[in-house]
Amino acid sequence: MTAPANAPLSSRGRIAATLPVEQLAEISALFEFRRTGYSLDAPFYTDPTIFKLDMEAIFGQHWIFAASTAELPEPGDYVTVDYGPYSLIVLRNDDGGVNVLHNVCRHRGARVLTEAAGQTGNLVCGYHSWTYSPEGNLIHASAPGEAKFDKNCFALKKAHGFEVAGLIFVCLAAEPPTDFYETAKIFEPYLAPHELAKTKIAYQQNIIEEGNWKLVMENNRECYHCDGHPELACSLFPTWGLTEGLIPTHLEEVWERNKVAQSDLEARCDRYGLPHQVVEELDTRVAGIRISREALDGDGESFSADGRRLSKKLLGDLRDFRLGRCSMHLQPNCWFHFMSDHVITFSVFPINEHQTLVRTTWLVADDAVEGVDYDLDKLTYTWKQTNIQDKAFVELCQQGAASPAYEPGPYMKSEYQVEAFINWYVQRVQEHLA
Repeated sequence: MTAPANAPLSSRGRIAATLPVEQLAEISALFEFRRTGYSLDAPFYTDPTIFKLDMEAIFGQHWIFAASTAELPEPGDYVTVDYGPYSLIVLRNDDGGVNVLHNVCRHRGARVLTEAAGQTGNLVCGYHSWTYSPEGNLIHASAPGEAKFDKNCFALKKAHGFEVAGLIFVCLAAEPPTDFYETAKIFEPYLAPHELAKTKIAYQQNIIEEGNWKLVMENNRECYHCDGHPELACSLFPTWGLTEGLIPTHLEEVWERNKVAQSDLEARCDRYGLPHQVVEELDTRVAGIRISREALDGDGESFSADGRRLSKKLLGDLRDFRLGRCSMHLQPNCWFHFMSDHVITFSVFPINEHQTLVRTTWLVADDAVEGVDYDLDKLTYTWKQTNIQDKAFVELCQQGAASPAYEPGPYMKSEYQVEAFINWYVQRVQEHLA
């Protein structure tokens, strides 16, 4: 883990301390009297003050998925990650680790790096050419007439970084939640066989959804709406999230096919020594998680119209294409699909109370050749279409939340993971306000 040499910007209760007593009481009451099993009150999705609280209590205190190892393969490679008021530089250092730096020049606050990704040696601010080392130390600044100027006092501010199983996480808190390291021990054995360090980016898509970040996450946490994803339903069983007794008549045949496919998958995983058990602790730990290996429909290999593989190259040390998908949800901003032929990562970065950036990245084996081993359009087709559909669903909900006629509605039994996400969110903010 990369430990900051100076204090991070976030501090507990900073927003709450600046609010009038009456406004703080109103916001606290929204959390305290939130009705279990129902969607949140409208201000959770529309109020700019609650958004600022979210940025402080959730995105300022917890581990956030930022990028994959494949995005930073060599020393000097970097990505910039923006959410809410924050901008971070995530940089591969010469020792093979990652440095996480606030992308704010210590001279007059300009963005130091303005590209989304790239390669750099020293970091040079384009405004007045203040120059920093990859560790964030100020190494050059002309200061005419400033006899007492001490460069050691003006290093870039640092945040924490943690890289595990090919995924890179960042945290702004002075003391990051240590529970995340225990969560990492849960998911690392599931991900390790895919060897993300030996993958490369095939494609990355950024979509801005006109909706609050919580609506984006809620939409992902259920398949009650999956009839609206015809391309995805070719390979993803639309009974996902359902159990015996909850299967609608039109899905009974699909449910039976799903059970057979899942039984076959688990036997195959046992043969290869791959973990497949469901671990579901979405709201019972600080670093909430759900992970499992689940069957896909058709040939059971990948997200395609017939379930067949989309890349000819197996990932890592996997020996079989027919391994379904390893599905992982982590609170608060990400979800993943790990197949034997490629990986898809999803990260959610709030912009403001009514806009959210959703970043989707497709990874393939580092020796896979586009046009030979995979067709890029076919590789990305299912989830490009699904993302467009989800964008529309989220935006419909945001429009509804802004209406005076809106009131919280009940979650269905199949939406229990949405309830778990909201319960996790409410717990975390209340802890922050305490």
